[in-house]
Amino acid sequence: MTNKDNAVLYTGVTNNLIKRTYEHKAKVIDGFTRRYNIIKLVYYEIFEDIENAIIREKQIKGGSRQKKIDLINNMNKSWNDLYEEL
Repeated sequence: MTNKDNAVLYTGVTNNLIKRTYEHKAKVIDGFTRRYNIIKLVYYEIFEDIENAIIREKQIKGGSRQKKIDLINNMNKSWNDLYEEL
């Protein structure tokens, strides 16, 4: 996820992407996403089990900013908010 200017990137894991994205957009939960106005879902991956999802989350978080940008560009070149497509 990112903010309206695509300046800040946030990576997380959830078992309910629609609900969790809504919570970030509505600023329901205090923390990083609220503080930095993270409101756009620009990239996601779906896994069948939480263990592999967490492993992948750690890989993405451990990568460089450029690797994250490349992932987003490969899926969503325009950095559109994908929330409405879910």
